Amino acid sequence: MPEKRIRDRARRDRRRGRSPSTQAGEFVHEEIRHVRQGKHGARSAKQAIAIGLSIARRAGVKLPPPKKGKMSVKTRAQATRDYRAGGSHRAASPRRSRAIRAALEREGARSASHAALSRQAQASAQRRGGASRRSAARKAVRTKGRAGLRMAARKAARTRAARS
Repeated sequence: MPEKRIRDRARRDRRRGRSPSTQAGEFVHEEIRHVRQGKHGARSAKQAIAIGLSIARRAGVKLPPPKKGKMSVKTRAQATRDYRAGGSHRAASPRRSRAIRAALEREGARSASHAALSRQAQASAQRRGGASRRSAARKAVRTKGRAGLRMAARKAARTRAARS
């Protein structure tokens, strides 16, 4: 069950008109923190993110399941169930709950490392295509604000200097 402050943050995001994916991001951050703390592991960065999204859906974030063809039928079915469960609070049976936790505890914490998350983000962006990445970047520029733009420009300059 997500911590109260995480649910409150997601609610605050919703009140401010943020998108469902932004609201769900709070739950994903929490899940990554759990993996890093060693509460449980994950097989990959993708799994850690998927767990966070699943928790978000169950907490009532209106995050629809992925489109057809984006993931396996089994995973999409799980996401659909989570989406429908949003709002109602029926817990998994204790036996299933223990089994899931035990399985996750056997996994490592490397899946939430900075490098693993970076690889996952880059691979995900690569699949989206150039036009989509460009529109996301342009939207980021519009929503960053003056201080955010200055920080981004400095970071870009540092990156350019490091690569040359």
